[in-house]
Amino acid sequence: MTVLPGAPALTGEHVLTIDALLGEVVEVGHVPTGFRRVIPIVGGTVSGDVDGEVLPGGADWNLARPDGTVELWARYELRLAGGVVVSVLNTAVHPPSPTLPILTAPRFEVPAHGPAWLATGVHVGLLVPRLDEHRVSIEVLRVGLVG
Repeated sequence: MTVLPGAPALTGEHVLTIDALLGEVVEVGHVPTGFRRVIPIVGGTVSGDVDGEVLPGGADWNLARPDGTVELWARYELRLAGGVVVSVLNTAVHPPSPTLPILTAPRFEVPAHGPAWLATGVHVGLLVPRLDEHRVSIEVLRVGLVG
């Protein structure tokens, strides 16, 4: 990896953990862009700088592409302890047999009365599937600069 002389280094600060419970996979089947599966998100918890619950009703519209890569595109909501609902869009493209954790790019849509810091900056998710338990765990880090 090449780093420019004098360039600031990246750092990551843990901000929250999402433990999402998964429902039964719905296999849509072959579509023009690959093989589509819908993985329902049926609940779970949020802990860290904010606490709360993962609301049922979201899903990962997962796509196995013809080249073998897998596209993760998950949309779901979190209800924080104070009642604020935050929408999450978490995306990634990974190889067929990824190294764990899978790096993801979560983005948060926060209402005016919610934690504004969550809607700004860059976040990286470290996703670990625990499919035998019908869940995934996502450690979310806020990326920043040092130097």
